[in-house]
Amino acid sequence: MPVEFLGIAATNEGSEVTPRAGASFDKEYTLKLARAHEDHGWDRVLFAYGSGSPDPSPAAAYVAAHTEKLQILVAHRPNVSYPTFAAKTFATLDGISDGRLAVHFITGGNDHEQQREGDFLTKDERYARTREAIQIIKRAWTSHEPFDHEGTHYRFNDFVSDTFPVQQPHPQVSFGGSSPAAYAAGGAEADIYCLWGEPLAQTAEQIASVKEAARAAGRTDVPRIQVAFRPIIAPTEELAWEKAHRTLARIKARKSGAPLSRRHPLRNPENTGSRRLLAVAAEGDLHDRALWTPTAAETGGAGNSTALVGTPETVAQALLDYYDLGVEILSARGYDLLDDAIDFGRHVIPIVREEVAKRDASHQAA
Repeated sequence: MPVEFLGIAATNEGSEVTPRAGASFDKEYTLKLARAHEDHGWDRVLFAYGSGSPDPSPAAAYVAAHTEKLQILVAHRPNVSYPTFAAKTFATLDGISDGRLAVHFITGGNDHEQQREGDFLTKDERYARTREAIQIIKRAWTSHEPFDHEGTHYRFNDFVSDTFPVQQPHPQVSFGGSSPAAYAAGGAEADIYCLWGEPLAQTAEQIASVKEAARAAGRTDVPRIQVAFRPIIAPTEELAWEKAHRTLARIKARKSGAPLSRRHPLRNPENTGSRRLLAVAAEGDLHDRALWTPTAAETGGAGNSTALVGTPETVAQALLDYYDLGVEILSARGYDLLDDAIDFGRHVIPIVREEVAKRDASHQAA
């Protein structure tokens, strides 16, 4: 089973431990970070979305035009553009990148963040809208004949695009969430289903829920599973744990200044995924081989926020534990974005790829 590595395409150097020094879109830093991923064994980088953040699509186009093989994953909220328009945007971007695009659809887990851009639907309504938008975009990517649509959230007549993606039948669709509504929508429509880093047992339960939702939707295949972590690595275990506690102290110091993020509240998050991370953190700091939760607790379970701590060998083996559950895409993002991307690429990715190759060879021999 192949394994892929997803990094982050940040548009500035800011993180939970480092306030940004300049503009929110620093094109030199954006390209430097992307090239660090491309040069150190990563497969793809995510261009995230926030209500006040740089638009991910032109940022991705800029990176695609200045890289050769790095794949791009562009986050998209359906409330910010009509599906027919979004379909053309992504088809154009797939052409710019010579077929390196995937699209991550965000339903939105925080009402206040959604309302910043005029979205006042309830969470369940947002999931229904996302599912409808994905269906329209897929059809617009593939239909060479005009079609009409009359649904709950979108209505139009006689649309046909003259702009099609390079990839056939279309770019991959990525989706995430940990609620029953998320499983239903993503299980039905996603090529890739994204989870945040929980202990192995809970991750296995979520994978089973995604597969069950895919079967309930009548699919004969299932989405590939992606799980996200924050790696904290060092040459020895002792140094790695010193680094982990130093990172946590930096997060706390950062919180005392400017807000960590306008997207996510530090307390009482609305979305199920963040509540799950906080519940895991409440059960204990360390789970399984190397999963460390205080970083999630300190940031309110904000997205990808649980850490894997240890030497490159320890972190690689922890990632392989998830691979053995059926996880095919490993998402990782350090706290010092550039240096950690290089270190992870140099020291962790080769170990995982080598061990995956051994497993595949063993399975083929059997």
